[in-house]
Amino acid sequence: MYAIFKSGGRQYEAKPGAVIKLGKISGEVGENVTLNEVLFVSEGDQLRVGRPVVEGVAVKATIIEQGRGPKITIFKHKRRKDYRKKQGHRQDFTAVRVQDIG
Repeated sequence: MYAIFKSGGRQYEAKPGAVIKLGKISGEVGENVTLNEVLFVSEGDQLRVGRPVVEGVAVKATIIEQGRGPKITIFKHKRRKDYRKKQGHRQDFTAVRVQDIG
């Protein structure tokens, strides 16, 4: 059994027991969250596709970590124009463990 759901404008695949890193979601570690925008559900041979979401189905998960990803470097320059710009960025994330799909 698995489901495809949408969170923060991105789509993720959820299987019971899987750990997924999502974009930042408000909540504390250990708190339960419900992700309602389920686009697709597969239960054995039975497939359910939402238009746009599957009614009555949600992904239930527990927050296991609130953190920040690795630092990336953004370097911009224009040749022969004496222009250089260096920036860094770390993206916030929330790691969740999927408890149930249903």
